[in-house]
Amino acid sequence: MSSADASKSNNAAPEAVKPTNFLRQIIESDLEKGTHLQRRWGGSPGDAQHHRQGQPDPAKIRTRFPPEPNGYLHVGHAKSICVNFGLARDFAGTCHLRFDDTNPVKEDQEYVDAIIDAVHWLGFDWKDADGHENLYFASNYFDFMYRAAVYLIEQGLAYVDEQSADDMKANRGDFTRPGVNSPFRDRSVAENLQRFADMKDGKLEDGAAVLRAKIDMTSPNINLRDPAIYRVRHAEHHNTGNQWCIYPMYTFAHPIEDALEHITHSLCTLEFEDQRPFYDWLLDHLREGGLIDAPQPRQYEFARLNLTYVVTSKRKLKHLVDSGLLNGWDDPRMPTIFGLRRRGFTPTSIRNFCDRIGVTKDYSWIDYSTLEGCLREDLENQAHRAMAVLDPIKLELTNWAEVFGSADHLEQCTLPALPHHAEGQNGEASVPERHFTLGREVWIEREDFAEVPPKGYKRLFPGNKVRLKGGYVIECTGAEKDADGKVTRVLATVVPDTKSGTPGADSVKVKAAITWVGAADGVEAEVRLYDRLFTDAQPDAGGKDYLALMNPDSLKVITAYVEPSLKAAQPDDKFQFERFGYFVADRKDHSAEKPVFNKITGLKDSWGK
Repeated sequence: MSSADASKSNNAAPEAVKPTNFLRQIIESDLEKGTHLQRRWGGSPGDAQHHRQGQPDPAKIRTRFPPEPNGYLHVGHAKSICVNFGLARDFAGTCHLRFDDTNPVKEDQEYVDAIIDAVHWLGFDWKDADGHENLYFASNYFDFMYRAAVYLIEQGLAYVDEQSADDMKANRGDFTRPGVNSPFRDRSVAENLQRFADMKDGKLEDGAAVLRAKIDMTSPNINLRDPAIYRVRHAEHHNTGNQWCIYPMYTFAHPIEDALEHITHSLCTLEFEDQRPFYDWLLDHLREGGLIDAPQPRQYEFARLNLTYVVTSKRKLKHLVDSGLLNGWDDPRMPTIFGLRRRGFTPTSIRNFCDRIGVTKDYSWIDYSTLEGCLREDLENQAHRAMAVLDPIKLELTNWAEVFGSADHLEQCTLPALPHHAEGQNGEASVPERHFTLGREVWIEREDFAEVPPKGYKRLFPGNKVRLKGGYVIECTGAEKDADGKVTRVLATVVPDTKSGTPGADSVKVKAAITWVGAADGVEAEVRLYDRLFTDAQPDAGGKDYLALMNPDSLKVITAYVEPSLKAAQPDDKFQFERFGYFVADRKDHSAEKPVFNKITGLKDSWGK
């Protein structure tokens, strides 16, 4: 078998003690002070009364991963997944998977299914200790959100605004100019309740009105200038159908979802930092009204993942797919989790990467080579070795029949599939081997022959000897050329009694061993040589045109020959092609009849400074 089995074993079991960070320190402090010790859990999300009737919460903390089901998750989401699920795991807590599905226009069940699959693949689940599944949808809380909005109206804390979108934007002001009160801001409670009911009952068109929180139009934090909390949107929802024609805004829905689910630590990226005052304003009022329980959730922000040579904007990624510049959301050049998976990244490598980069409040860029380094570390001891010839040219051993008595003779050869195991480093009772044959003709790399060798060249040139790895020492005698002078066939003779693993193996000293694939049993394969999608480390920073910075060599498709051990390769199986790097059998296109291998990464960073 190959490394695929190992990579599929993706249970995120607790590992060594994690290095501390400010989020861990906050949680440790809360646990020490007993901040959440009196919490009760009603067995499911609910309002204050529901939870008060429950039992003491068996989870010491509750976190959540709250994706919007409007696209495929990318590597930045992987960091958030590892942070939220990892902290819950490490502190005897529970992490919820919750879909923030408050925008029916952009959401789809396809994305819901893909997100569930991606989180599972990364090695996490959302079960309580008793096996209860904490998989939730914001849309299941729409009744409570409507109730909360009505409560705010009744308290004089929200109003229906019927300004045009342009007027509302102009009256909001900016960082140098305070906002201006809406002419609808001083409506009576009764009138606001009626107009909100009209919105709910479908009596108003899309964009005709919004419900706004009444806070402070002169606040220096623009997010507190009476933010919109409900909108009219006549659209069918993937979960609730046509039950609603008004939908809560994300900034209103998100804190309510956290409160209903009794989230203790609401962890998000720094772009939401300016939203925290509204988050607290809303939950403070709902708690005062007895709608939610205390202690209420707290929001904490950390720096998002900025990875060099990558774009993570959903809009930009969607354009790459829709325009045909890439072959779908799982194109191995995509930074989506689906793309990384098809490229050959393992769950362990991504989790280790997220652990390695840590959690801070500092805005910084992480070099892509760090992610690739974590992958190499994971694959080094589990990816079976194999020989492959990516730029093939025929090598003929002209004295083969003379040495072995027949031009058709095939010499059986063996090499370890995992060299480290062969060295006894892992205590293996048996060492996996790969078997192949050496005959009169073999495929070699075109660059392994030079008619006039450059200085220091140690491979094949007339009069020089090398070893065919795992086979015999050979001596180059020349080459055949076509009418244009291009080398079409390399000629050599085999040196008898020099086969690897035999007493005569060391009788002839050589300075190089080259990889090869037998012409008799080699397997023709399509090999896709993937590289980074962009040539610039920060392709969309500073207003750059990221499309103009796409790497024209991000994909090259070639026909190669691989050793016969790869005939048994299954989709997602991973290998180290000796001298070239790590490759994976494509999870969609690979088959025994038509092998397809994707290059994951080289043996070392080729993009280093």
